[in-house]
Amino acid sequence: MALNSIITIARQFGSGGREIGSALAKEFGVKCYDKELISIAAKESGIDPEIFEDVDEKAANSLLYSLSMGLYSFGSGYGTGQLPVNDRLYLLQHKIIKQLAEEGPCIFVGRCADYVLRDRNDILRLFIYADKDFRIKRAVELKNVPQSKAEHTVDKTDKSRANYYNFYSGRKWGLTENYDLCINRTKLTDKQVADVVKEYLNVTD
Repeated sequence: MALNSIITIARQFGSGGREIGSALAKEFGVKCYDKELISIAAKESGIDPEIFEDVDEKAANSLLYSLSMGLYSFGSGYGTGQLPVNDRLYLLQHKIIKQLAEEGPCIFVGRCADYVLRDRNDILRLFIYADKDFRIKRAVELKNVPQSKAEHTVDKTDKSRANYYNFYSGRKWGLTENYDLCINRTKLTDKQVADVVKEYLNVTD
């Protein structure tokens, strides 16, 4: 089954975006990049991957700094040496995502990939969401979050992802017009979501 598009997945915490990315990768026989981008960035930069893990998908408190240095647009001509580690990771992942996309169809989970690849015309931009109770339950059962902290963790992580996306893209995370297909997967399995995507792309077995 051939995939002729690059798929980017933005997702609410606990909605299963990572698992759906893996299911799609298996269906199409392509690679899915999520945490793998951290390892690649660490290898390229020589920075301890644990340092990048701590700041992954978190915006730096560097708006004023970036504005003063003319870096907020993250265009060409930037230098990364003096940037906060959050910004350095974003810029590295930005470059890596573009490089991997040039190699052929694949799937990216998070990390502003839909924005990074906005100039391409072979992108399917997904947003995966789910009812809050569903996400809280998954946080407890699959991510080992204590029940007493589950709702707070869901809200805090979504806020962090929104801040990250909004800061680096200048767009609004979760706004439907930024995506091609938004799926409420509350009542769907990973496989069923994959089937919806296949139908949308008109891909058959």
